[in-house]
Amino acid sequence: MLHPQSNGRGLLLAALVTLAALLILVTADSFAGTGGSTEFGSIYTMLTGWLQGTLGRIMAVTFVAVGLVGGVMRGSIMGFVVGIAAGLGVYTAPTVIDAIVTAVI
Repeated sequence: MLHPQSNGRGLLLAALVTLAALLILVTADSFAGTGGSTEFGSIYTMLTGWLQGTLGRIMAVTFVAVGLVGGVMRGSIMGFVVGIAAGLGVYTAPTVIDAIVTAVI
């Protein structure tokens, strides 16, 4: 004997599969774009300048100091290591992002 809920689940599953198939068939082609540099280029340049300039160095030193204090409070060196990693991440993030985005396959 079939349970009443199993019929509803099967109908829901069929509807979801049909909807997914329709979405796949109806979607338009998408291509990687190279635009956007005119709208967001100045913002990106400003943020990159901040992160790799004096503000980025202040942030990196602050991360290291907070990590050092956290490590001393917990009695572990891991806070200091996390502070160093966060400081390096903040300072080198724009370079890494540029290398990933401008990579040629």
